[in-house]
Amino acid sequence: QVQLVESGGGLVQPGGSLRLSCACSGFTFRSYGMSWYRQAPGKERELVAAITVTGGSTNYADSVKGRFTISRDNAKNKVYLQMNSLKVEDTAVYYCHAKRGVRVTTWDEYWGQGTQVTVSS
Repeated sequence: QVQLVESGGGLVQPGGSLRLSCACSGFTFRSYGMSWYRQAPGKERELVAAITVTGGSTNYADSVKGRFTISRDNAKNKVYLQMNSLKVEDTAVYYCHAKRGVRVTTWDEYWGQGTQVTVSS
């Protein structure tokens, strides 16, 4: 079955760094665009970062530009999110997402279970 398993979350002080990982199986990873979303209690889930199937292009939410970096390793079926200069506002559950399609048409998509990131002194 399809699995997207996040890891690397935890407690970190403001200004610190974390690297999240997402291990994927059960689908052709190299054919899917990958992204990271996050959701804090009482707030809507938001897109944080996205990367194309080859890793040639990336997109970031304005709130994380210059601080976060998304990357992927198609040989290992993994996607990463390097988070630097963390702020209290970054506290949320972070979710890994896979999507396959052409133009605006989605063929299929999958979600991970999430990993908690807490930024606090």
